[in-house]
Amino acid sequence: MMWDAWNRTAVQEFILEGFPAVQHLGKILFLVHLLAYLASIMGNTLIISIIWADHRLHTPMYFFLSTFSFVECCCITTVIPKLLAIFLSGRQVISFAACFTQAFLFLSLGSAGFFLMAVLSLDRYLAICRPLRYSSIMRPRVCSLLVTACFTLGFLFMVVPVVHLSQLSFCGPNVIPHFFCDFGPLAKLSCSDTKSIEMLFFNVAFLVLFISLLVTIIAYSNIVVTIVRLPSAKERQKAFSTCSSHLIVLSLMYSSCLFIYVKPKQTSRVDFNRQAALVNTVLTPVLNPVIYTLRNQQVHQALRGALCRGK
Repeated sequence: MMWDAWNRTAVQEFILEGFPAVQHLGKILFLVHLLAYLASIMGNTLIISIIWADHRLHTPMYFFLSTFSFVECCCITTVIPKLLAIFLSGRQVISFAACFTQAFLFLSLGSAGFFLMAVLSLDRYLAICRPLRYSSIMRPRVCSLLVTACFTLGFLFMVVPVVHLSQLSFCGPNVIPHFFCDFGPLAKLSCSDTKSIEMLFFNVAFLVLFISLLVTIIAYSNIVVTIVRLPSAKERQKAFSTCSSHLIVLSLMYSSCLFIYVKPKQTSRVDFNRQAALVNTVLTPVLNPVIYTLRNQQVHQALRGALCRGK
C-alpha cells in the first residue's frame, strides 16, 4: 500500500534543508557532530560490552540498560549520517521511500526507548521496594518478554500514523526544514488535509510519553517513600545512587521530546524544534553512557577488571 502511495505522489524525493543559517560553518560542525556520533557509538558499545563480559552485571537492570544502549545506537544511526552529509554538502537529497523509512525507524525506536525507561523504573521499584520477590518476578524469560513488548509497542504505535502520512499527496514543495525526516515537517509539506493525521500522531505521541511517564512516576514515588524509611543514611545513599543516573537520563529524554512532539500544532516553531531535536539526537546519546558509567560503582569495577585483564 505504501509503495502505491509512493508511485502516485508527484514528489519522488525530498531535500533536507538542515541549518542554512550556519551553512558557512559546515566543516566545523561536521567535525563536531562526527566526534559526538563516534563518542556516542563507542560509549554505548562499551557499556554493552562490559555488561555482557562481566558475569556480575548479568542482572535484569543491566540487561535492560544494555538493550537501551543498543536502541540508542540504532536510533542515532538513522539520523546522524544524513546530518553529517548536510554539513558537508549544504543540503541533502533523500528519496520518498527512504524518508518515510527514516521517520518510521526513528520514531519507533524512540518509542521503544521510552518504554525501556519505564521498564527500568519498574525494575528499580521491585529491587528497592520488593527485594524478597525481585528474583522470582524478574526471571530471564520475563525480562526478555518485557524487552520484546517494548519493541513491539514502539512499532505498533508508530506504524499507523507514518503509513497514513505516506499515503497523502505530496505535490511540492519538497524542501524539509529539518535535518531528518520527522513527522511534523513532513505533514507540513503534504497537499492534503493533515489535521486528522496530525491529531492522530499527537495522540499517539502523548500516549507513548504518558504511559512511560506514568509508570516512572508511580515507581519512583514508591521508591522515594521506601528510601526515606530506610534506617541508616548509608543505605539511603546506596539506594538513591542506583536510581540517580536513570533519573538524569529520563529528564533529558522527556524534556526534549515533550517540547518537540506533545503539542497539537506539529508545524509550529520549526527552528526551535530543530534545536531541541539536536539535543535529543546528538547531546543526550553522548551524555547517557557518561552518566551511567560515572555514577555507577558496579560498572566502574567491571571496567577496572577488564582493564586489568587487558594488561
